[in-house]
Amino acid sequence: MSDEPQQPSGRHEPGNQPSGAPSARADSSTGTAGITDTTGNADPARHNDGSGTDEPRQSDGADEPQEDGHPGRTGRRRIAGALRTTIAALLLMALLLLGGLIAGYELVDIPAANANATAQSNVYLYRDGSVIARSGKINRENVRLSQVPLTVQRAVLAAEDRDFYSERAIDLKAMTRAAWNTLTGKGTQGGSTITQQYVKNYYLGQERTVPRKVKELFIAVKLNREQPKSQILEGYLNTSYFGRNAYGIQAAALAYYGKDIGRITTAEGAYLASLLNAPSAYDVVVHPENRTAVLARWHYVLDGMVKEKWISPAERAAMKFPVPGKVRPPTGLSGQRGYIVQAIGDYLTAHGVIDENTLATGGYRITTTLEKKKQNALVKAVDDNVTSQTSTQRDIDRHVRVGGASIDPATGRVLAMYGGFDYTKQYVNNATRRDYQVGSTFKPFVFASAVANDSITQGGRRITPATIYDGTTKRMVQGRNGPTGYAPANEDDRSYGRITVSTATDRSVNAVYAQMAQDVDPAKVGRTAVALGIPKNTPDLTASPSIALGVATASVLDMTEAYATLANHGVHHARILVDKVSKDGEDLTLPGPNTGQAVPREAADTTTWMLRSVVKDGTGTAAQSAGRPAAGKTGTAEEDRAAWFAGYTPDLATVIAVMGQDPKTGAQKSLYGALGLSRMSGGGPPARIWGQYTGAALLDSAAKNFDLRLENGFDEEDLDYAEWEIEDHYGDGRYDNGRYGDGRYGDGRHSTRRPYENLYGPPAHRGSAPPAKPHKPGSGTPTGGGTPVPGAGHATGNGGGGGNGADDKTGGATEHAPRPSTGVTPAPPDTHTPRATPPPHTSTAPRQ
Repeated sequence: MSDEPQQPSGRHEPGNQPSGAPSARADSSTGTAGITDTTGNADPARHNDGSGTDEPRQSDGADEPQEDGHPGRTGRRRIAGALRTTIAALLLMALLLLGGLIAGYELVDIPAANANATAQSNVYLYRDGSVIARSGKINRENVRLSQVPLTVQRAVLAAEDRDFYSERAIDLKAMTRAAWNTLTGKGTQGGSTITQQYVKNYYLGQERTVPRKVKELFIAVKLNREQPKSQILEGYLNTSYFGRNAYGIQAAALAYYGKDIGRITTAEGAYLASLLNAPSAYDVVVHPENRTAVLARWHYVLDGMVKEKWISPAERAAMKFPVPGKVRPPTGLSGQRGYIVQAIGDYLTAHGVIDENTLATGGYRITTTLEKKKQNALVKAVDDNVTSQTSTQRDIDRHVRVGGASIDPATGRVLAMYGGFDYTKQYVNNATRRDYQVGSTFKPFVFASAVANDSITQGGRRITPATIYDGTTKRMVQGRNGPTGYAPANEDDRSYGRITVSTATDRSVNAVYAQMAQDVDPAKVGRTAVALGIPKNTPDLTASPSIALGVATASVLDMTEAYATLANHGVHHARILVDKVSKDGEDLTLPGPNTGQAVPREAADTTTWMLRSVVKDGTGTAAQSAGRPAAGKTGTAEEDRAAWFAGYTPDLATVIAVMGQDPKTGAQKSLYGALGLSRMSGGGPPARIWGQYTGAALLDSAAKNFDLRLENGFDEEDLDYAEWEIEDHYGDGRYDNGRYGDGRYGDGRHSTRRPYENLYGPPAHRGSAPPAKPHKPGSGTPTGGGTPVPGAGHATGNGGGGGNGADDKTGGATEHAPRPSTGVTPAPPDTHTPRATPPPHTSTAPRQ
C-alpha cells in the first residue's frame, strides 16, 4: 500500500506523485510486484482524464467479472477487436483481389484479331424468301498514324478521350460514373478509354456481356504495357465505325468528303470525330432533322480542342461547319434496295433488336414484311405517272422526289415502300424522312378527334358531317373566350360561306377545319393523331388551330400507319417491317405486337364515310382508277413544296407524296410547273399513282365494301337536309340570274322560306319535306348560266386548300349519289347567321 494518506473521495492529492511515473508495489498476497501504468494508476478500474487526476471508471455493465471469475472486456476493447477483425477481412479481400488480378493478367493473353475484317454480308429477303439485297461487306482501308493530320488525331481525342496519352488503360472513375448514370436512369453511359474501345473493336466484339467486359479490362491493361500509345491510337482509328458502311478513318474521309484522310481539314476532322458518338444518326445528309444535335457535338469537339490548347480561339472562331457530300453507296444497293436496307437497319436499331455496329459486321439473314408483287407494282406506278413524265427540258423536273408506303390495316405489316428514284443517286429515303408538311391529309384526324371527344361547336352543336360552318376565307378562328388571332386563307383565297363539314372535307376548306380544331381543342387533336400512329415528337405537331392544316412534318410511313388505323375501324397496329432475323441458325428476338383501340370505331368509321366522298366527288377523284371502294384525302404543303394523297380500301392503306428538293443544296423547292403541270396537287400525280398501284396490288383479291358504324345521333339523311337547306336558304332554291342579281340573295335577303335554324325543330314543325333527292348544283346549270353563289358550297372548279401550310386544288363537284337513310334521328346542326352581303367571287391574293 502507498504511505500517502487517502482523500475521502478516493483521489490522490495532486502533486503527491508525478504523473506518468511508474511505481512498483508488492502484492501482499502473492509476493510479486505490480507495475502501475504511466499515469500512476495502479487500479485498472481507474483512468486518467488528462487533468492528472485518477477517477474510478464508470461501470456500464460490460466491466463486470465473468462467471469464470476473470474481469470482462470493456466496450472500447470490443470495438477495437471488431475493428481488427474488419481490417483483417478487408486485407484478406484485397489480397484475394490482387491475387485474382495478377492471375487474370497472367492467364488472359492478347488474342488474335476478330473476324471483323472478313465479316459476312447481310441478306435481306422479301416475305416470300426471294432476295432483295445483300450488304454488309466491310469498307475499310488501313492507314498509318503519320498519314492522319495531327489536328484530326486531336479532334478524335477531344471527342472520345482527352487524357489518352497520360492516362492508364482503364479509367475506373469514368467507369464508375458511367455505371452510376446508367443505374440511375440517365441513359446508357460510356466510360471506356480509347484503349478499351480498340480492344473491343479489334480483339473481341460488340456483345455486352460481363465475361467480355472482364476480358476487355485485362487485355487493355496488358496491351497498354506492351504497345505504345501511338500504335493503339492508330489501331483505334482504323477499326472504328463512322457510318455510311465506312470502317476506319480513311474510309470515312472518302465516304463523307470524297478525299484521302491526309487532306481532311480540322473542321472536317471534328465532324468525323463527332460521328463516333452516333454514326448514322449524326449523318446530316441522311438525317437532316438531327442537324441541331450534330452541330452541338461538333462544337463540343472544337471547344475541347481549344481547352486542351490544340487550336487557338482565333482558329476556332474562323471555322464553319463543313457539310459532308452526298452518300455514295455501293452499286449493289441501287434502285429501291438501298432504301429498304436503310429502313430495315433503322427499324432494328430503333427497336433494340441489334445495335448498328453489330449489324454492320454482317452475317444476318433478315426476312422483311415486304411483298415482291406489291413492291414492283408501286415502283411501276411511280414510273408511269412521274418518272416517265419528267423532261430534261424542264429544269424544275430535277427537283421532283417521290415517297410512298403501303400497309395492311389488319396487321400493321408494311407491304411496299418507295424511297426515291435510285438510292445510289438520291440518297434520302422519301418514305421515312420527316421534314415536309403533310398538308390537308391531316384534316381527317381533326374530325376523328371531334367524334371521339363528343365535341361541339361554338354554338353548342355536336360536330357531325352535317354540321354547318362558315367557310369564308381568312375568317378569324373563334375561341370560347373570343378571337384567337388566327385567320387562315382558303386555297386561292376562295370563300364558301355556309358549308357542311362533309362538303368542306370534299373541298378541303381551311377556314372550316381550323375552326373545328379550335372547337375540339388542338391539344386533343394532337393526342388523337398520336394515338392513330403519328409520332409524338413529330416536328410542328403543335396545340394550335393551325394543326388542322397539316403544318406537322410526319413521314410517309407515319401517315400510312395513321390512315391504316382509320381503315381498321380505329384499331391501331404499330407498323412492322421485319418478320425474322437470324444468324448462324439462331433467331433474334423481335418486338411483340403493339396494338390498341386508338379511337372509337364510330369515330374512325364516320371519318371513312366522309372520305369516300372525297374520292367520289371531291379533290381525289383520280383515285377512282383503283376500281375499288376507297376513301382518301388530298393535301398540299405550303408553296406547293409537297403534294399528298392518303387513302385506303378496307384491306390496304397507302400514302403517296411528291416532294420538291434541290438536288445540289437539298433545300425544299416549290413544284410549280413540274411534270408540265401549272401546279402540283394531291389530286394529280399522287392520286393517280395511288389508284394505279392499289388496283394492281389488289388485282388477285375480291373487292370489299366498307362496313361502317356511324356516330350516334348522325343519320346520312341529315346531310341531305343540311345541304338542301343551305341551297334553298337563298331565294327560290336557285341562284338568280347573273352573278348575284341585284346584289342580294334571290328575291330579298331570305325570301319567304323558313330560316335554316328552324329546319331541325320537332318533326311537326318541319313543314313540307325536302325533295327525296335534294337538288345539288353541279348536276345542272344555274338559272341564267351564272356562277353559283359562294357560300352554297357547290361551285364547280378548283376546290379548297392552301393557306398557312396546306391544301388542295383539284376537283369540280359532281352530283352526290343518293345516301340511303339509316333511320337514325337527325342531330341539329350548328346555327350561323347568314352574311349581309355576298363574298367576292374572285381573288388575286397569292397562295399562303
